[in-house]
Amino acid sequence: MTTGKIQFAECEGAFVLKFIGDVRLTLCAALDAYIEKIFCALNFQSIVIDLTETEGIDSTSLGLLAKLSILSKEKVGFLPTLVSNHDDMNRLLQSMGFDQVFNIVSEATPSETELQDLPGQTLSEEMVKAKVLEAHRILMSLNAHNRDAFRDLVSALESDQQHR
Repeated sequence: MTTGKIQFAECEGAFVLKFIGDVRLTLCAALDAYIEKIFCALNFQSIVIDLTETEGIDSTSLGLLAKLSILSKEKVGFLPTLVSNHDDMNRLLQSMGFDQVFNIVSEATPSETELQDLPGQTLSEEMVKAKVLEAHRILMSLNAHNRDAFRDLVSALESDQQHR
């Protein structure tokens, strides 16, 4: 698998995130910071997440995408568009309940805006654990399958936090 990266672009209130390669926990701080930036924009119009070049994605990254969708619905009243054209990825998204919190399509409208890599962010171990915990709690809120799948991980992270 190709080491992952997340690219972004913004043009007249349209935000695009493109996940490339194997997207893992190491990119979550930058993704979370960009999510905050999106919702601070005054001219917010739309969000498109392109997974057409995504080879793999971990549950923390999925949890942050779910957070993005939930915030979009709460703050501006619409669901983001998620572009995915790979059967394996589509099955994963379906099993996680993403069809309930995203408009999932198989083709993206080409953007005339050039994408840039999200800048890296360094977080302490405690902050990373907090992000992982937040992301998995969000995934658990989507459906019973996720609650069962991530219950032990969330319990372990919560227990670890309480012992510090």
